[in-house]
Amino acid sequence: MSPPSTTSPIHVHFSEVHGKGVFAARHMAAGETVIEYVGELISMAEAIARHPHDPQDPNHTFYFQLDDERVIDAVRDGNDSKWINHSCRPNCEPEEVDGRIFIKTRRPVFRGEELTFDYGLVSDEPMSEALRARYACRCGARKCRGTMLASP
Repeated sequence: MSPPSTTSPIHVHFSEVHGKGVFAARHMAAGETVIEYVGELISMAEAIARHPHDPQDPNHTFYFQLDDERVIDAVRDGNDSKWINHSCRPNCEPEEVDGRIFIKTRRPVFRGEELTFDYGLVSDEPMSEALRARYACRCGARKCRGTMLASP
């Protein structure tokens, strides 16, 4: 029996969707856990105080909201999971297990394919074309909804 592979199933490089992206380094089966979304666990109040990460691009963050009180800030102690881009037709989905987020494949993913999940962002602002445009989606899916905001 050979020892388990220590080679990562993913790699990060330029993405056609947005900036950097995460890509499959090998074929992955449906339901496979790819990576844990990690970073500093902070309160929502702290996330608001830290916002924006980049004043030049204030709507781009590395936050993953767990609930109304807790947020993972992947800028601090994060890993490659922070580079997974949004898609309206994702091949992965986040799964929460005991307050931790694991990114799992929704279907078979082929080597070289970009990994994505639906961010499903929410805003306290009323939905408007301006709000949708601030969170514009660039996924290129045939049925792209045009925004990373959650469907109403």
